[in-house]
Amino acid sequence: MSIIEVNDLSKMFIYHTKEEGFKNSIKNLFHRKKLEKNAVNQISFKINEGEIVGFLGANGAGKTTTLKMLSGIMYPTSGSAKVLNYIPWERKEKFKRQISIVMGQKNQLWWDLPASESLYLNKCIYELKDDYYRTTLDYFTNLLGVKQLLNVQVRRLSLGERMKFELIAALIHKPKVLFLDEPTIGLDILSQKSIRDFLKLYNKESNTTILLTSHYMNDIEDLCKRTIVISSGNLVYDGNLANIDEKIGNRKLLKIQFENNVSIDDINKIGYLREFNNNLATIEVNKSEIKEISQLIFKAYNIIDFNIENIPLEESISLLYKKGGNNYATVQ
Repeated sequence: MSIIEVNDLSKMFIYHTKEEGFKNSIKNLFHRKKLEKNAVNQISFKINEGEIVGFLGANGAGKTTTLKMLSGIMYPTSGSAKVLNYIPWERKEKFKRQISIVMGQKNQLWWDLPASESLYLNKCIYELKDDYYRTTLDYFTNLLGVKQLLNVQVRRLSLGERMKFELIAALIHKPKVLFLDEPTIGLDILSQKSIRDFLKLYNKESNTTILLTSHYMNDIEDLCKRTIVISSGNLVYDGNLANIDEKIGNRKLLKIQFENNVSIDDINKIGYLREFNNNLATIEVNKSEIKEISQLIFKAYNIIDFNIENIPLEESISLLYKKGGNNYATVQ
């Protein structure tokens, strides 16, 4: 069953430019050059109950804008969306009680108060019963290992500890849909893994639908089977994370350790040479040609080691980013 349905959703921002200098400031009072940016451009997708979906894109691709529209923070320019059968930007109370959003660069906890105070405020906002609140709080704080920090001033906590409490604040009312915008940004490797493990377990136990943006590929690979990629506001990929490589050309890497010295000219005849050092070559070839090329290599050279690898996921995704084009238009 689809929990999130998005159809031709768009968001356009209009802004103005001004050249430097006093003369241009006066000119700008009477005539301003107006620019339009399609932050999100007619994207459509569906997400089923219980899915954890990675939402990827370069900076400025439209990820956060999309999450803000789906959570009701922002109105779209055109198109439609439904989350839990509600139109998000209508901001109905029943809708807001069933969703939550965590933005890694924005705090919802009171900076000068202990985390327990902000969590209790959320308890009151969502009108949670005392027993339910205490049980849920104990469960989350024990699972994330921060129970002993409940009464510590938020400003005294580390970034990783604060983010764990941000997650607890977002989940205290057990939402059915969770939007996560860069939840592990700036965290060390151990804190990132701790939060990933928590989200994986929580999703399994509660069947909560999660839409996750992150620039850390470990987050996406560890949590998400499905990935949506947008570039310059356009949706360029929606499918299995493992199939991205096929989408951008079905290329493979051959890593070959030659026994004897070979020339770069000879290796270039095999395929695109990416790296060559101490007779260890990394060569990019078409997947369809691997069998033929492998036979030629073993016939022509003495080989110590031979491996076939996928193109690194970061490279594949960066190529998808470039498919979006440039969505800037100048209006006089």
